[in-house]
This record gives sequence, structure tokens and C-alpha cells, in this order.
Amino acid sequence: MAVPRGERILMRGNEAVAQAGLDAGCRAFFGYPITPQNQIPEYFAREMPKVGGVFLQAESEIAAINMVYGASAAGVRVMTTSSSPGISLKQEGISYIAECELPCVIVNIMRGGSGLGNIAPSQSDYFQAVKGGGHGDYRTLVFAGWSVQELYDLTRGAFDIADRYRNPVLVLGDAVLGQMMEPVVIPEDVVDPATLPPKPWAVTGAKGRPRNIINSLHIDPPDLEAINLRIQRRYEEADKAEVRYATEELEDAEIAVIAYGSAARVAVTAIAEARAAGLPVGLFRPISLFPFPSRELAALATRVRAMLVVELSLGQMVEDVRLAVEGRCPVRLFGRSGGIVVTPAQVLQEIERTAAETRG
Repeated sequence: MAVPRGERILMRGNEAVAQAGLDAGCRAFFGYPITPQNQIPEYFAREMPKVGGVFLQAESEIAAINMVYGASAAGVRVMTTSSSPGISLKQEGISYIAECELPCVIVNIMRGGSGLGNIAPSQSDYFQAVKGGGHGDYRTLVFAGWSVQELYDLTRGAFDIADRYRNPVLVLGDAVLGQMMEPVVIPEDVVDPATLPPKPWAVTGAKGRPRNIINSLHIDPPDLEAINLRIQRRYEEADKAEVRYATEELEDAEIAVIAYGSAARVAVTAIAEARAAGLPVGLFRPISLFPFPSRELAALATRVRAMLVVELSLGQMVEDVRLAVEGRCPVRLFGRSGGIVVTPAQVLQEIERTAAETRG
């Protein structure tokens, strides 16, 4: 299927994720079916052979992530996608990939949990995403969009970031963003994998050079600590270069709503209604969830009376907001769980309650 480029077209969020991978030079995809992300592997199954890449539906999520491990070790741009329980099954492999300092892209189209849960939208995988998820001292770099265009842009850019820091990059969506259709502009340019910078660490055959060994088993504790510290320094570099966020109506705001992804889409409607009623409210939307925009939130906390965190969970990102704010202003939480999406009316009610409780 030829995708029109340079013009606005309607595209489903899941399809935009897959097209972003192809355009970024991804030439290997390994996955396993799970709703609500199934259009992504379907798209790759159809389109990947056309660009000479590899698509494989693995026998399980565990198998898929270990295939990602192998392809990345060989220097290939590779990705996998899943939804919440499937991402849980991948965690051991993600830990191995991170400790081996290998780049890859993982997309989680989140659904309701815990357990098998349901296929409704949720943001209850935040802890899993930003705190590592598996064992060890690693982290994944995490980005979350709120539109089909952002899902495309963030997924495409994730491959460059993964290569830059030699680390897994996780892009978060949810059942709303994955299934909805919106106008999106697919850029004219695409990445030719042959033009990408060389990866001298890859296991591509040792003729003419010393052998490369990729391994996460390091028996000597000082050796393992040295590797973990080297990886940690990359996270510190990312904290200086990769923090991303967006704001709306914050110039004169007394109340700041903090939300990401589809929850932020709901919040902007409530903010518009609050402003129409005379309440000075604005939106702060984290796009990078790790590294988190802590410095920016700390500065904002000195200018507003309070913050209201809106999440499709019972409170996960709110912990990072409170850590960033360090008591500079009150931080309230409004969250729903189990796949329930908050409504603008509910968010507006919470904005009004926050304003009333913090009025001097």
C-alpha cells in the first residue's frame, strides 16, 4: 500500500506506529497478537516484505522480545509492540537488552489491568514503563503522545534515540490512541538503512576485526557495577537532552492540570470550559516520561496555587509530579481505573474543587 506523503491523510494510530517504524529504517519486527494493538503487526506483515525486511509472528511475547535481542545485536533497527499483559511478559528480555546496551523500540498500546484485565484504554502501565519493569538497575527511555501524529513522530524518532543511547526506547499509547483515526502528515523522506551510521559493536562477523561479544552475564560484581554506571551516565545525558513537554494556557494560570496521552486530550476540553467560567487554568503535558520534566514542573510549582494530576489510573505519574514539586504547591490526583476514561465534566468538577480548596 503506497502511503500518500506530504499531505494530510486519515490514519489509525496503530497504523501510524507501523508506518513510522518502516520510515525510520526498521527492517525487523517480531510480535504476538493482543488487542488493542493488533493492527500494528497486521500492517508490518503486509508492508515489511515490500522493503526487504523481516516480519515474524513469534509463538509468544517471550519469544518475540528475545528475537528483538538477537536482531539488535546484529545491528538491525528492530521493534516490537504489544499491549499491557504482553509487555509484562517481555520484561525479562527488555532487562537483558538494556544490560547488553542494545537499541530497540517497543510500543505499548495500553489496556485496562491488572491481570488479563480488558481491552479498554488505560494508563496503569506508567510504573512499569518508567521505573524499568524488569530486574536490575536499567531504565527504558519513555515517550507518550496524545495524537496519531505524535504517535508517528515519537515512534519514528525513537529509533534515533535508541541508537544514540544504546538503550530500549518505549513509546506509550493506549486503546483510544491506537484505534482512533485522525489526520496525519507522513513526511516525504524515509530512512535508508544503508545510510545509517555504522554500529562497530554489532555481531556481524569478525573478519578483519576483533570479535564482538554481547552478553549480560558479568560474574565479577565490580565489572557489573562499572557497566551499570556507564549505562546510568547515558540516562544522565538523556536527562539533559531528551526532556519533552507541551503547555497550554499556563501564562496566567493559577491551577495547572498535569496529564499525558489521551487523558490530556480530555483535560484540554475541561480547561477551556473552566476558563470560560473565569477560572485561570492551564495544561502541562509531559511527553518524555523518562526522563521526566522535573525541573520544569518544579519551576511551575512556584507560579501556581495548585496542581491537579489527571490519569487513567489510580495514581502513578502523580508520584513523579510530587517528587518534582517537593512541596512547593499542593498536588491533587484525579484518576479512574479499569479502563474507565474520565470525562471533561468530571475533570472540570475536579478543577473547581481544587480551586476552592486552595483559594487564599
